[in-house]
Amino acid sequence: MTVIFRLRLLVSVGLVGLLVASAPVAVFASTNVGWQDVRLETRAVNAAGTTFAWAELGTGPTLLLLNGTGSPMSEWDPKLLAALAKNRRVIVFDYPGLGLSGPAPSKWEFSAAADWVNEFLIQVSPGAPVDVLGWSMGGFVAQQLAVRHATSIRRLVLAATNPGGDAAVLGPLWVQEADSNSEGSIKSYLETNYPATKVAQSRGRAFISRLVSANVDGSYPDESVPTKTYNAMVAAEDPWLQSNANANALRAISTRTLVITGAKDVITPPANSRYIAGAMPNAKLILVSGAGHSFLFQEPLQVASSVAKFLDSES
Repeated sequence: MTVIFRLRLLVSVGLVGLLVASAPVAVFASTNVGWQDVRLETRAVNAAGTTFAWAELGTGPTLLLLNGTGSPMSEWDPKLLAALAKNRRVIVFDYPGLGLSGPAPSKWEFSAAADWVNEFLIQVSPGAPVDVLGWSMGGFVAQQLAVRHATSIRRLVLAATNPGGDAAVLGPLWVQEADSNSEGSIKSYLETNYPATKVAQSRGRAFISRLVSANVDGSYPDESVPTKTYNAMVAAEDPWLQSNANANALRAISTRTLVITGAKDVITPPANSRYIAGAMPNAKLILVSGAGHSFLFQEPLQVASSVAKFLDSES
């Protein structure tokens, strides 16, 4: 359900300079977060009958990040990664069929993807359960991981996602159409993922500039998003929205969960997060004021702080 952010659009002739110039200078002048030092040194591991490309940052308790539809690891905000990795080991990866990973082992379904991810976890973080953060479509996979492999998860963060079935609340039709367009423009991305305020739009462009910087200087791997995989991931959303199985299963998830979303999200309206938090017995809800669907990239330091506080809390 996330708007696809195509890096190939960003590095086309003339566009990089435009985006960097339009972003606040402070984005590149700031050194306290250390996002400029983030490098994704990719590795490969065999799991679930395919090859997973992945990378890790930091040391400490493990936090696995699950990205949205068609988004490889090179689309995570380096500023968010740097903040999350201050006191923990952060793992990012490419879903099967995306980026540098091998083909999908079977038909793209979120239950199957949860099984693939669990097999991947067994290889890269054996033993103790890990913390998991799923954003947008990654939240679908995270919910299914909690349903199907509860012992693999210590704590769960569900970001800007929906429960599926009748409980799912979709955005306006124009947003849905823009969201499902793999060739969507930067203008469309900004309009749908960030509120129409000057501050929010500026922060959206600042995120794009950070991402461009990480890709241009080689800090991030050069990755692709095959149309076949993208279409398969989008198609998997239909049965998700037609079945109440996941929404009904939420009540049985005992994992301590943080449900967090942008208060101005038009792609996955906050009503979805309210439903999830109300259905899960051990969940708390945070609405990020003035933020949209890509609130993790609009407010990376605030989000990282909220996530760390939740993961580090005793109760």
